[in-house]
Amino acid sequence: MNTSSPVLPLTVLLACSAAPALQPDHEAPAPGPRAAEDVPRQLGEIGRLLEAAPPGATVLVQPGVYREHLRITRPVTLVANGAVVIDGGGSGDIIEIAAPGVTLRGFTIRNTGIDLDKENAAIRVLAPRAVIRDNIVDDVLFGIDLREAPDSLVANNRIGGKDLDIARRGDGLRLWRSDRTTVEDNVIHDGRDAILWYSKGVIVRRNTGHDCRYGLHLMFSDDVTISDNEFTRNSVGIYLMYSTGVEINGNRLIQNRGPSGYGLGLKETDRFVVRGNLMVGNRSGIYIDGSPFSPDVPGEFTANTIAGNDIGVTFLPSARGNLLHANNFIDNFNQVAVAGRGNLDANQFWKGDSGNFWSDYTGYDQNRDGVGDFVHESATLFEDLMDREPSLRLFLFSPAQQAVEFVGRAVPAVRPEPKFTDEVPLMRPVPVAALPTGGSPARIPLAAGGALLVTLGGSLLGLARDPAVRPAHGGVR
Repeated sequence: MNTSSPVLPLTVLLACSAAPALQPDHEAPAPGPRAAEDVPRQLGEIGRLLEAAPPGATVLVQPGVYREHLRITRPVTLVANGAVVIDGGGSGDIIEIAAPGVTLRGFTIRNTGIDLDKENAAIRVLAPRAVIRDNIVDDVLFGIDLREAPDSLVANNRIGGKDLDIARRGDGLRLWRSDRTTVEDNVIHDGRDAILWYSKGVIVRRNTGHDCRYGLHLMFSDDVTISDNEFTRNSVGIYLMYSTGVEINGNRLIQNRGPSGYGLGLKETDRFVVRGNLMVGNRSGIYIDGSPFSPDVPGEFTANTIAGNDIGVTFLPSARGNLLHANNFIDNFNQVAVAGRGNLDANQFWKGDSGNFWSDYTGYDQNRDGVGDFVHESATLFEDLMDREPSLRLFLFSPAQQAVEFVGRAVPAVRPEPKFTDEVPLMRPVPVAALPTGGSPARIPLAAGGALLVTLGGSLLGLARDPAVRPAHGGVR
């Protein structure tokens, strides 16, 4: 214990262990509170400890269940000394931190109000340099809400929302103008979003988000690093909007299949790098709209594995200036799609002598230098029709698809122009880099991990392509 931080007397601490009985979990919630300045605050056991604590004190709370609402107005360290539950009784916010340099550690915090207008939250931080770590936040509308709280740390918390329709939920985590905050090792589930608003220099790493709307959502947030996170079973894994200078490294975006269903979405985002990520089983592995929005620096996608999605990468016609190289495109129903009319001439699918690995590449490598001897083009008639009419996806793998493809091959006049060309397609997949740092593949969900192994295995078996087989179309490099 830090000897420079006074600790409240043991006799006072022990008084906190006698807590009133908790009301039943399914009790009807009380009406939402009035504005904070109008609510008379009656101090409970923890509130009295905080009232008595000098600045810099470490306040230990003994095990028990405490039904109270706290407002912390001086820099203290509040620590649960065992199993401590703070229950909000189904009304209002539970903990509000209004002083800089506060630490909150080790509590179970549950049962906020459900007033979306007042954004009832388990923990609301209104001052800089807060440390919120090792807490369980459950049955809450909003989880952890930082407002103008720069240089904070949110680490190793488990945040679970209320059993509400997703449109009525609050955000599991929200940062508003909270620059240079680190968000790491948290689990967020059954909420709306984890969202960053107008927050610069934020680090988001080793978090897990599942069964939410957006696993992670950026709005006007620049110079953000997103690494080694796992977002599964959300509507969207990661979505970037109007942000600049974002690095997305080593994340696992798996089975995000809601109404949008993107593993990663980018809208008018600039100066971004997407490297070493795993996108498996999404409706669209990557969705690109108007990104990058300036011609100075290309958007770069490299060393990603995009496997088993309905669509590998979806481009809007407004997407220009992207560079995709050394990625694996494995057994997506549609490897690359254009959502609207147009081609992808303003984007490039190779860099130097490194293109991408395509599981549907039909060329060969006669000199065995690891690069296909023929360019890879996407020019199938059925894919072209699906880009224009997505409802035709209903006929995938049907005799109707086979008939359309037969016509496309037999009648050159109806064959569409290629959507894109990879001049130097790779013959072998690049190594899968999207695994936990220093860990093992165990964190990849079993079904998705199995699908990836099957698709990679099938592609590896196809590496010994017959050099005598020439592609149906495409020029020699």
